[in-house]
Amino acid sequence: MSHTILLVQQQVKKPESRVWADYETLNQCLEGVCKIYEEQLKQQNPTAPTITYDISQLFKFIDQLADLSCLEFHPATGTYVPHTKDWIKENIYALLRNQAGQ
Repeated sequence: MSHTILLVQQQVKKPESRVWADYETLNQCLEGVCKIYEEQLKQQNPTAPTITYDISQLFKFIDQLADLSCLEFHPATGTYVPHTKDWIKENIYALLRNQAGQ
């Protein structure tokens, strides 16, 4: 279990679109990225009874964000290690694949 901070900027020229969230675990952080996308889909489709998407749509959303990174705490060193969009996408893919296999 490692504390993780998620940093998001949705629009390039709008610094006020910067938000952050912290999570108790890395998996919770990765699920948080998915939830951000799901919330956007709900806003775009307010009357839809259900929202579905595939991983390519999620990754396109991630790629369109002005900035997305996370800082994962490593207890052994007492430091936070930064991770990029690509790292986040790889780990979301692994997380969702594991969830689908359960």
